[in-house]
Amino acid sequence: MSREALLITHTGRRDATVHAQTVARDLLAAGLRVRVLADEVGDLDVPGLVSVGAEEAADGVEIVFALGGDGTLLRAAELARPVRAPLLGINLGRVGFLAEAEFDDLDQAVRDVCDGAYTVEERLTLDVTVYRGGEVVARSWALNEATVEKGTRERMLEVLVEVDGRPLSRYGCDGVVCATPTGSTAYAFSAGGPVVWPGVEALLLVPVSAHALFSKPLVAAPTSTFAITVEPYASFAMLNCDGRRMVELDPGSRVVVERGELPVRVVRLRPQPFTDRLVKKFALPVDGWRGAPR
Repeated sequence: MSREALLITHTGRRDATVHAQTVARDLLAAGLRVRVLADEVGDLDVPGLVSVGAEEAADGVEIVFALGGDGTLLRAAELARPVRAPLLGINLGRVGFLAEAEFDDLDQAVRDVCDGAYTVEERLTLDVTVYRGGEVVARSWALNEATVEKGTRERMLEVLVEVDGRPLSRYGCDGVVCATPTGSTAYAFSAGGPVVWPGVEALLLVPVSAHALFSKPLVAAPTSTFAITVEPYASFAMLNCDGRRMVELDPGSRVVVERGELPVRVVRLRPQPFTDRLVKKFALPVDGWRGAPR
């Protein structure tokens, strides 16, 4: 049986295109069939690439390469998750917290994949359901976070937040972030939420600029369910999943967030302690202003 890989990149960026061409040639030279989305294959212009549509792009592949920033990896996750294909992120952007390797490690990463020298771990996701008048009107999912945000800048969002079917609090806010441990270093972190190690199974809820006496971030069990209801007298709001899938929420809409049925499977090459990744990505001053002890 032939080995196949799907290659996803941002062909609108010249550096990403050049790196993707190198990866494609190396994979082809190692005997792998390389798939590329039909609207990107012409930009890569590498002989031997297999053009595929988005619906069947990752079906049956051994691995999905995502070359770019976190946005590219999240786009690739949409294709990889339904068919449980392992996803390898190679950072060509700035922070790239979701990526497993940096572009300096590109050649070695490709060699490791060709040699089968990698492991796969599963990342918890969120399933999101939108109700209006008790009926389901939309479904989505998220790897990082699902947020309910105010629809207009000048109006505060008024919501009721429930956990496990019980009311927790009503407040006005700019939004509410429901995040996974993977997403704890993304929007939830910027909103004041805790950093959660990827190995922890938990769901996070982080209010954004809440006008309330109690507006602390919460960490709940992976079996918990969050519900955010846009108050009937409020203005419309927006549901945003990973910054890629959006649903307009009318007043009275109810958003239910729970652990996703399907995880995202991510490739690990040379696993390093999450603490080291945290320090590197955020450029944390390990020694602080006092400096290292003498």
